[in-house]
Amino acid sequence: MTATLPRRTMHARSGGLAAELEAAAEPFLGGGLPVRLRAWDGSEAGPADAPLVELRSPDALRRLVWHPGELGAAQAYVTGELEVHGDLGTALTHAFTVGRERALTGRPSPAAYAHAARALRRLGVVGRAPAAPATQARVRGRLHSRLRDRRAISHHYDLSNEFYARILDPTMAYSCAYYGDDPEQTVESAQRAKLDLVCRKLDLGPGRTLLDVGCGWGSLSLHAAEHFGARVVGATIAAEQKRFADRRITERGLGDRVEIRLQDYRDVVERDHYDAVGSLEMGEHVGERHYPAYVDVLRRSVRPGGRVLVQQMSRPGRHPGGGPFIESFIAPDMHMRPVGETIGLLERGGLEVRDVQALREHYVRTVSGWLETFELHLPELTRLVGEEVVRVWRLYLVGGALAFRDGRMGVDQILCVRPGAGHGLPFERAW
Repeated sequence: MTATLPRRTMHARSGGLAAELEAAAEPFLGGGLPVRLRAWDGSEAGPADAPLVELRSPDALRRLVWHPGELGAAQAYVTGELEVHGDLGTALTHAFTVGRERALTGRPSPAAYAHAARALRRLGVVGRAPAAPATQARVRGRLHSRLRDRRAISHHYDLSNEFYARILDPTMAYSCAYYGDDPEQTVESAQRAKLDLVCRKLDLGPGRTLLDVGCGWGSLSLHAAEHFGARVVGATIAAEQKRFADRRITERGLGDRVEIRLQDYRDVVERDHYDAVGSLEMGEHVGERHYPAYVDVLRRSVRPGGRVLVQQMSRPGRHPGGGPFIESFIAPDMHMRPVGETIGLLERGGLEVRDVQALREHYVRTVSGWLETFELHLPELTRLVGEEVVRVWRLYLVGGALAFRDGRMGVDQILCVRPGAGHGLPFERAW
């Protein structure tokens, strides 16, 4: 998909603005351009066999000046001021590879800064920063206050149920699927396999009770009730998700077994009540400071001896929120950490960790399946939410698959028990 923005000519030529940009950028890039660059005058520079990146407007460069690196590039891409021709995943992989190989550590000289500034003035780029894209999150208030959390969740999850239904599988499970020994199966069958796996780990069965913390569109809640006979309470703070889940409960005649609450996890009041607690990819959203309170809710809600399963993404190193793009456009205020640190927090919160299953490679296939469905429904999605949102989501899905592929992010199922009574776990794990 290519956005339509005016430029001076479609004819590609050497020299011109592209060559001037290449000369100005070289000291900052640790070498020549890593991509083939096309400027808004149609001129080109850089390796002929590299991915083609087009700056379609001076605003693209202006964004990169004001927000160097990932955020500026993302802003320019989602607005269509910057276009990546060909496969986006291939281009991003190439950029990451060149970045690792060059491993920039030094600072350009004052002369390099002066030369770049003169070039930017000649190109008419110097000026006020362009307005942030309409799709960029604008959440205010005290970090992880109830109001701010609702706004942050609404930014991502309340786009519309119709939008998500054209990307996710029919269960509307928005978390990593489980491909088992069949990596070629569909996302739908792998999501059902994941839900089965979670229910088995939690030892659900007829009459057993489950609290589903951060239940989303109700995939686990409905599956546990419909296929395992459990009685379930799900909690979400996204109004669109509750409406969707309530409709499915009615359609499937599960009103006597499933209740979905529009409720913050901090407002769950039951103690020693549920046989099991599940929380699938919700812990990333509670924040670093509030994670012990989240663990406390999981622990005190389940009866002694009951099981707790947390499926959660992990991330080492810098940017625990996922990086400037994710933090600005997708999931503001998210916080991830290495899985070992999460295990430590669960243990310090009074839970006994009994099993950890890494699913990183499964997320590569899950996100790739979502991307395939996304591209299949592209015209409908564009009509629903507009081209800018579509570009945000293409960058999100492509970048997410690469992050899990390359080990910059992981995801794990962590099974715990609350000490105090027999947990009934098998001597040998055979989920």
